[in-house]
Amino acid sequence: MIEVSHLTRRFGAHLAVDDVSFSMEAGAVCGLLGPNGAGKTTVMRMLTGYLPATRGSVRVEGFDVLRQSMEVRRRIGYLPENVPLYPEHRVEEMLRFQGRLHGLSRGEIKRRSGEVLEQVGLTERRRSTVGALSRGLRQRAGLAVALLPRPKVLVLDEPTSGLDPIQRIEVRKLVEQLASERTVLLSSHILAEVEAVCPRVVILNRGRVAAQGSLGELEGQLGGERFVRFEAVVGDSEAAQSQLSALPGVERVELGEKVGIHQGFRLFGPGDLREDVGALAMMRQWAVRELSYQAPSLERIFASIALGESVELAPGDAARGQETAGAEPTAAGSGDETPGATLQLEVNAPDAPDGAAGAADTKPSTRTLNPFENFGGGA
Repeated sequence: MIEVSHLTRRFGAHLAVDDVSFSMEAGAVCGLLGPNGAGKTTVMRMLTGYLPATRGSVRVEGFDVLRQSMEVRRRIGYLPENVPLYPEHRVEEMLRFQGRLHGLSRGEIKRRSGEVLEQVGLTERRRSTVGALSRGLRQRAGLAVALLPRPKVLVLDEPTSGLDPIQRIEVRKLVEQLASERTVLLSSHILAEVEAVCPRVVILNRGRVAAQGSLGELEGQLGGERFVRFEAVVGDSEAAQSQLSALPGVERVELGEKVGIHQGFRLFGPGDLREDVGALAMMRQWAVRELSYQAPSLERIFASIALGESVELAPGDAARGQETAGAEPTAAGSGDETPGATLQLEVNAPDAPDGAAGAADTKPSTRTLNPFENFGGGA
């Protein structure tokens, strides 16, 4: 369905996108991730025909974006981060105008306008002017425009950027519904949304593909081990370590930090060891401060790639890391992984591209990741 091959884009001396390649089969849902300046928006603009590539190619259903631009545009619905709508238009007027641009007949415009307004939940606001809509409703109006010509591919650039938490939830649910019907490429810096909607991701860093694959593949290869974090008042920490090591299923126990009177431990082994650790703590009358199950997350993977660091979960991030051992995220609303996606796992060193100023030192270091840290939006 989508083939991106050696895509490169320069702006003068600045290399914004450097030899990016990935592919998506029909029906696949893929997240495009990266920190500010990684090249996400530039890739999407080239993919949709709004920006020519310096080198490389993009093909949608076999049609080349550069040489067969109109064929590609007929197959793509594009929602940019800042929705370009005329504020003086009423919602239904805007759809009629867009329908004429797409070459739809008057009857088809009327029929499709009603369908997409119902789909995005704007039927009751069809007579409202675009300028009078809230930002969340304008995003919905932009989605209605993108869906009007029945596109086979939907490209969404930061669809929840600038929205409040309730609006983000509403738009996310809408995107989940849309993803069940068509091929979707979604860019976002809100990682929870990508985990909820996209079974596969492509992570960009400094214009290059740093990693790509299913969430399960990335977690297994880059996310680190699963372990139980345990903090308690134990008295003799070495004796406690020995007792914890003797529990069934425990392969090794590492001493962690001592916070005040509480000694930290990390227990490694298959499965969730919390039940046995809790029973031992009760038997030994240890005062427990924390007992949590830590699993790899997309946030840790993203930070380790984008920052070039070995990332530790911060205390309090435990709830976010809890999940059933061995489970792999799937597309929201479906018990199975989206069929047909063919992205293969690739991990590339995050070196600075040619011509990029201020390349960061990528020497591994250790950093505590604040789970509420925002990596920023846009590209």
